[in-house]
Formats: sequence, C-alpha cells, structure tokens
Amino acid sequence: MTPDVLADLVRVAALDVLADRGLDVAALPSDVGVERPRNPEHGDYATNVALRTAKKAGVAPRDLAGWLVEDLARRPGIAAAEVAGPGFINLRLAADAQGALVGEVLAAGKAYGTGDELAGRNVNLEFVSANPTGPLHLGGTRWAAVGDALGRVLIARGAKVTREYYFNDAGAQIDRFVASLVAAAKGEPPPENGYGGAYIGEIAAQVLAAEPGALDLPDAERDEVFRRVGVNLMFDEIKRALHAFGTDFDVWFHEQSLHDSGAVEAAVDRLKESGSLYEADGAWWLRSTDHGDDKDRVVIKSDGNPAYIAGDIAYLLDKRARGFDLCIYMLGADHHGYIARLKAAAAAFGDDPAVVEVLIGQLVNLVKNGQPVRMSKRAGTVVTMDDLVDAVGVDAARYSLIRSSVDSTLDIDLDLIARRSNDNPVFYVQYAHARLASLARNAADLGVEVGDAYGLLEHPREGDLIRTLGEFPAVVATAAELREPHRVARYLESLASAYHKFYDSCRVLPMGDEEVTDLHRARLALSVAARQVLANGLGLLGVSAPERM
Repeated sequence: MTPDVLADLVRVAALDVLADRGLDVAALPSDVGVERPRNPEHGDYATNVALRTAKKAGVAPRDLAGWLVEDLARRPGIAAAEVAGPGFINLRLAADAQGALVGEVLAAGKAYGTGDELAGRNVNLEFVSANPTGPLHLGGTRWAAVGDALGRVLIARGAKVTREYYFNDAGAQIDRFVASLVAAAKGEPPPENGYGGAYIGEIAAQVLAAEPGALDLPDAERDEVFRRVGVNLMFDEIKRALHAFGTDFDVWFHEQSLHDSGAVEAAVDRLKESGSLYEADGAWWLRSTDHGDDKDRVVIKSDGNPAYIAGDIAYLLDKRARGFDLCIYMLGADHHGYIARLKAAAAAFGDDPAVVEVLIGQLVNLVKNGQPVRMSKRAGTVVTMDDLVDAVGVDAARYSLIRSSVDSTLDIDLDLIARRSNDNPVFYVQYAHARLASLARNAADLGVEVGDAYGLLEHPREGDLIRTLGEFPAVVATAAELREPHRVARYLESLASAYHKFYDSCRVLPMGDEEVTDLHRARLALSVAARQVLANGLGLLGVSAPERM
C-alpha cells in the first residue's frame, strides 16, 4: 500500500465517519495526507486529518480522531490505529498490505516514481548560459548538474521540457574576448579588462592555424576573423565539456540572432507603442517599477545602442512565440535583479508574470587538504568543469553539486568525494546499488527467484525499507513542484541506509544446503525493488548505477 493509497483510504474513512454522524463532509480538507512519524514506535504512518477537520465540523479533535480510529481499524490493510496527543492518528499496516508495495514497484519498473500532474506543461528550461569567453567555471558546472537533473525530474512528472543554452555572443564581453585573442596571437599581454589563461593562447593558435593570414588583414577584418573563428571554437569547447559531463541541450540559442533578425528592434517598438517605454536623458526606459521592480530599466541607451535587457526582452518574446507556457531561468548568484526585471518585461507585454520563473544559484567552493582550491592552470584564475571532473570523475562531481539546495553556498571537499567509503554520499548510494546487483547475480547462481509472499515481510527492517520505497513518487513530485532535485539525492541516501540496515539484519539468500523458502523469495523481491528505485533515482540525477564497485 503506497502512501497515496493509504491517504485515499483515510479520506474515504473520514467521509464515512462525518456522514454517519451527520457532520458536514465539506469540513474535510481536499489534501488528506499521511506521513511517516519520526519515531517508528508511533506506527508506520500518521495523519493529522482529525485536527484539520474537527473545528469546521464542530467537534473536538480527539473525539473525531477516536471515531476515525474505530473505522480505520476495521479497514482491510490496517493492522492497528490509535489516537495520539491532541488528535493525531497513528497507523500500522498489515504486513501483506504493506508488502504489496513491493509488487507495485516491480510491476512499474523504470516508470516507478513518474506521474502526470505536469502533463500539458510546455517548459523552456534555460540553464548554464555562460558567456562564451572561457571554459565553464564551477558556478556554470553547478547549473549544468542541477539544471539537467531538474529537467529529468520535470519530465518524470509529465512535463514537456526543452533544455536551452543561451549563448551571449553579442556585446562588450565578446569584444574583450576577441581583443584578448588578437593580443595572444601577436604575443602580447591581454588588454585591460581582457581575458587571460592558457586557453586564450590555445584558441588564438587555432585561429591562426585555420586562417594563417589573419594578422595581416586590416584591423576590422582581422577582428571579424578572430570573432567568427574564435567564438565558435569556444562554443565547441563548452559543448564538449558539457557533453562529457552528461549534460546535453535541445536548443543552442544565440543572442546575436535576436539582433541580426530584427527581433530586438521589434520588441522595443512594441513596448514603445504600448506606452511601456518612456524617453528620459536621451535614453528609453522600461516602466518596470509599474510591475514590482525596484527601479525602471534602460532598454535603449543614450548612444542609441540597446542595453543588455533589450536582448532579454526579445528573447522572452521568442520563447513565448515558440509555445512555452513556463520559462525557467537558472541564473548565478549575482543575478537577483533579473527576477523582477524579467517578470516586469512579461507584464509590460500584457503577459502573466508567472510564465517567468527565475532560480538563483549560489557559489561553489572547492576544498582540498583543508585549504581552498583557487587556481586552474588552463583558465588562469578559476576552477573549471574539466578540473573538477579530472579530480573526482563525472558521477561524484554531478552528485555532489546536486545534493544541496542551490539557495546555499556549497563547499565541496575534494578529499571526501574522491574517497571510496561510506562517508562519501555518492559512493554510499552507488555501493548500495552495486551490492544489490551482486545479490541478484548470487540469487541467479543459486536458482532463487522472486516471490510474492509479501505477508511474510514482518521484520522491522523490512517494513522500514518498504515504507522508504513508498516515499519515492512523492519525493520526485515535490522535487518537481519546488524545483529542488537535491531532494532526490537526499532520499537516495535514506534509501541506501534503509537497505544496508535491512541487509545486515535479514538474510536474503539461503546458506549452504538450506532450503529455499517463500521468505527468501519475498526478501529477494524486496531487494530487487530497492535496486530498481535506486537506479530510477540515480537516473534522475544523471548519475550511473554501477553493477560492480
């Protein structure tokens, strides 16, 4: 019996009790829920439905809880029900009803944990979107892991998701990048506010290899060659690193295309016509304070050139024209101001600001031997995605970046996540899967097959593992709703813990000449179910589920 099924059973019982006693059934909340109590001695599950319903129904909470307990105790699958505290209800499930969840997991297989509550949502998920002026640093690496995992979680709950990378290939930062390449090609130091690091020299050399006469061209033509070839080489490097990291995109969108196509000009004209822009001090300003921003924003500067926000506005219009009803932007720690301005831009076009959702990620720090890691030989001043992967591997890097809320600054201990021990979270979870895979191989060698005598699974560790398996769909649903894939990682650690404790307390396979019993088969079925859920969860994180370790 899954938590959702149990919640439905509690709701039906509550409706029956209210109706039988002539009480208002409308007093019952629509979202009757159950949860696992912190202390397992209080039961398998608990519900506060009586506390939430009693006042509207005009009765005392403990009285309503008592009537519900009498009804629930007679329901199939409920072994015991009792009133606790001011009106909580603790429930214990019958072993066969609880164990039936194992069969549900096995039947669902890879689909266990999926749902359809987001069916019909067309989501544009934009993440990473680092300027193409250097290798991906740790902030972009964090978004590469978290954004990809979020996309997987949203898809698992029914959404259609387009992963999109927005290349900021227009503006002053590209000019500085090109000037840095030219300087490196000439053997000169980078210009003021330019870019350093070995990668600049490497790309400059590749530009000259592709266009040997580039330095002999007039300055404007030379710069155009270094822009065209150099930026594309940087794009290719970013794409390579992302693919190696297990993060691929459906759309690579170029900011420059918005300027070249006239989309920026068209968006600005539309805002002028609607009165959402006004002229002051020679510039054109968006009335963003009308929509909750802390100040109006310059869209066209006094020199007649578009400000950065002009491209953002045109880009939002483009997304909406492509049919996306939810546009999620995953931005770095220094982009808090974008939340209000993007929503204001949507409102200025007469759109619902809720179509824009901005997630802000905090910084990542690396620590090794108790000291911060600050330098990259190739990038010069930052630690890159490749640095992290070279140090610990893709799985450890992805998992460690995903498992914490992006709302908080993340400190990653390189010594810890490279360690093959149970205090390393990714090893702990992957080892549980590998241990289960080994168990399956041993079972096959012994000729033991899964069985469905789930009523025999009465050991407390069996019950704890079953209930943990039952939580997975709700965890994924909550991770999708709150845009928090770290919840899946933390759940997997709880599941791995529950499995290791089960394995240490309950022998799954017979020893020696011991006869194979239905209990062995039922425990094997529970083990196979645990392996399936671990694999499903790791898959949502883009982390491998190894067969051997």
